[in-house]
Amino acid sequence: MLLPFLDFLAESYGPFRVFNYFTFRAILSTLTSLIFCLIFGNYFISFLQRNRFGQVIRELGPEKHFEKKGTPTMGGLLILGGILFSCLCWGDLNNRYLWIVISLIFSFGVLGFLDDYLKLKYDSSDGLSAKMKIFWQILFASIAASYLYYSHSIPAEISLFLPFLKDFAFNLGVIFIFTSIFVIIGTSNAVNLTDGLDGLAILPSVMVAGGLGIIAYISGNIIFADYLNIAYLPGSEELLIICGAIIGAGIGFLWFNTYPAQVFMGDVGSLSLGAALGGMAIILRQEIILAIMGGVFVMEALSVIIQVTSYKLTGKRVFKMSPIHHHFELSGWAEPKIIVRFWIITLILVLIALATFRLR
Repeated sequence: MLLPFLDFLAESYGPFRVFNYFTFRAILSTLTSLIFCLIFGNYFISFLQRNRFGQVIRELGPEKHFEKKGTPTMGGLLILGGILFSCLCWGDLNNRYLWIVISLIFSFGVLGFLDDYLKLKYDSSDGLSAKMKIFWQILFASIAASYLYYSHSIPAEISLFLPFLKDFAFNLGVIFIFTSIFVIIGTSNAVNLTDGLDGLAILPSVMVAGGLGIIAYISGNIIFADYLNIAYLPGSEELLIICGAIIGAGIGFLWFNTYPAQVFMGDVGSLSLGAALGGMAIILRQEIILAIMGGVFVMEALSVIIQVTSYKLTGKRVFKMSPIHHHFELSGWAEPKIIVRFWIITLILVLIALATFRLR
């Protein structure tokens, strides 16, 4: 939104040419979303409190969580506001990758908003039905994946790349659409499942966004991409603007979401953040790297799958409760200890994932 005006200024005043560097715009994107959330955070929380948008606690959850009942939820709207405002200010609005991710953030955000709203309206932990939610997720993800497939201009955009294998590149063809749908929906729901403790989901999302931002910078630079032997994807560097916006908004939100939380992000935040991370991973052709970076999200999702499958087949539970962070709660771990340790694990996994680019 600001780029055409800044380009005009750059023609007559040299220093404004700094805005032509997407790295500089990424820094501004981070700062803009951060300041946005810090400025409007208290006002937004007060609005949620006045309108009694308080968290509904599921009856089968840990007893300690009943103390959190009534804590303002739907704080993800603050995150989305910061991200979208920042991207519209500093992003190149002619870049198709930018719009694909923004569309995923918005569509999954609307879905999450409806889910949160129904929970509040009926004072129940059940929002949209599982079938309804998965239907809309498949629809939104299908549109994004199909557009990426039918608009691709080079084989690398729809090819599978594996860590550690230097020359491996498998053209997925139309299968790309189905794998992309799986990644987007899987990541969205995995982040949603992780969002069960104060700050547990937001900082890992920030860290993974940071890792993807580094990859976006490399993938969009032909020299760096060739040096590290990863796919050169022209235009993908613009995703660094979105990653910066997520980092800034995430840290700004964490200011209010850290233990004990003043606000929860709700499904409107977790579903949209997960969709954004999944969408950027498929654009950058780094789905497996995403699974490594987001190992905490994968662990949370797998714990639910294992728990449900085991109970249906044998009548026995593997964990005391799922997702797995509840298992540790019931094992006597203090909530801050679980949160910080999951943060540490994510940091380690992000570094390991980035290190794989030098191990080829």
